Amino acid sequence: MSKILVTGVTGQLGKAVIELLINKTQKSDLAVLAREASKVEHLNEQGVEIRIGDYNDENSLVSAFAGIDKLYFVSSNDIQNRLQQHQNVINAAKKAGVKHIIYTSFQRKNETPDSPIAFIAESHLKTEQWIKEAGITYTFLQNSIYTDIVPMFLGEQVLETGTVFFPAGDGKVSFALRQDMAEASVAILTSEGHENKSYDFNTEQTVTFQEIADILSEILGKTINYVSPTQEVYIETLSSAGVPMEYVGMFAGFAEAFKQNEFDKTSNTLESLTGKKPVSVSDFLKQVYSSK
Repeated sequence: MSKILVTGVTGQLGKAVIELLINKTQKSDLAVLAREASKVEHLNEQGVEIRIGDYNDENSLVSAFAGIDKLYFVSSNDIQNRLQQHQNVINAAKKAGVKHIIYTSFQRKNETPDSPIAFIAESHLKTEQWIKEAGITYTFLQNSIYTDIVPMFLGEQVLETGTVFFPAGDGKVSFALRQDMAEASVAILTSEGHENKSYDFNTEQTVTFQEIADILSEILGKTINYVSPTQEVYIETLSSAGVPMEYVGMFAGFAEAFKQNEFDKTSNTLESLTGKKPVSVSDFLKQVYSSK
């Protein structure tokens, strides 16, 4: 069996992947990367090896990756420093002799600087390029938008205001639940035949934010309206409400990407890898809002 190392286990995706792996494979074949052992001590108690390393420190990663066959590389959430961090990971993986990198990338259509999410896309595109140039066997998981974060786009006050205020127009999005992506990731990590391939991690369903508002209306038994303002009005509204500018820019960028149908792309990949239907946006929203 291959020795698998999972990064990002203090985050939600990496945590879900390692928890699934513990129940599916030998614990002696598993390792996780952490900056502080204390944060993952519960995994060590279950028999998972802890490797200490930091995306900011290439030398620490070389040591951490020693003897690893498959590296489940969760992209950094530090947007400002992500390029250098990812380069450190790839350099270290090559030096350590990692045989296969499974990288959590992103779904896209527009790879140009004109993309409304170019500020996020750049590091993913370069990371894929660097992995190929390093000559390491790869699998790119081109993740769509997590269904889990739909409530963030709807806003904390959506129930009070009765309005989804988000400038996504009538753009269609294929959301996918983080847990479903984790299960598909584990299927790839524990089987062969995925070498030098890219997989779209999305679903066969697309929804608009008008449809999301309609689903909410049905769940709550009251009308939830959808308003798609201009980018300028949206940015001004959020800024006036005290939302930090980095979040305003991120929400606005994703809204424009949705409006441009950047995530209007479907596949049955998750179902084919996991053997079950992914959780739908409707079912997820019922879980979140039915008791509100």
